[in-house]
Amino acid sequence: MNDIVDWLRQRATAATARGFVVGLSGGIDSAVVARLCQLAAPGQVAGVIMPCRSDPRDEADAVVVADAFGIPAIRVDLEPAYDALVAQMREALGELPAEMRPPGDDAAGRVALGNVRPRLRMAALYYLANSLNYLVAGTGNRSELIIGYFTKYGDGGVDVLPIGHLLKSGVRTLAQELGVPKAVIDKAPSAGLWVGQTDEAEMGFGYADLERYLADGPEGV
Repeated sequence: MNDIVDWLRQRATAATARGFVVGLSGGIDSAVVARLCQLAAPGQVAGVIMPCRSDPRDEADAVVVADAFGIPAIRVDLEPAYDALVAQMREALGELPAEMRPPGDDAAGRVALGNVRPRLRMAALYYLANSLNYLVAGTGNRSELIIGYFTKYGDGGVDVLPIGHLLKSGVRTLAQELGVPKAVIDKAPSAGLWVGQTDEAEMGFGYADLERYLADGPEGV
């Protein structure tokens, strides 16, 4: 933990940044990153809650995290921007020749729309970070990065990745050490791409299976 905090301080100093902006999703990863940033830059961390057709429980959990650590949190409602952008993109697709239009694959369409959300969130985070002269702290962990489970130019577009070297189990251990609320530690991990979405259901396997595979190869699973 101390090594990560020291590294964050070094990154902020090298960038001549005053602090960090962290998107608070209500999940364990963002809670851990927010607390680490707070330890590295006390009084210079802004939590950002960005609902976008999201599960209301995620926003409630994000507020719990912010309150637990005394981190100032601001709310940016991305739903109107998302709805307007999606409507225009769908209209634009309709102007293409029939043979070029999407094949109507509901699963593929859901993923395409789901990825719009993290890209909008990152645009909001960078506006706030640039305005404050802060760095955008990403919440990706090693388990996600190793299999490419992130949105390019979305949650993958950040300045620093404080837990990018930790597997999911390591993040849980660190969360307990940092005093992250138990309800947040125990909830099913989700990228919030759509209501009811969970990481493990979308990946098709559990984080524990992934870690066994990384440690022992195919024989481990």
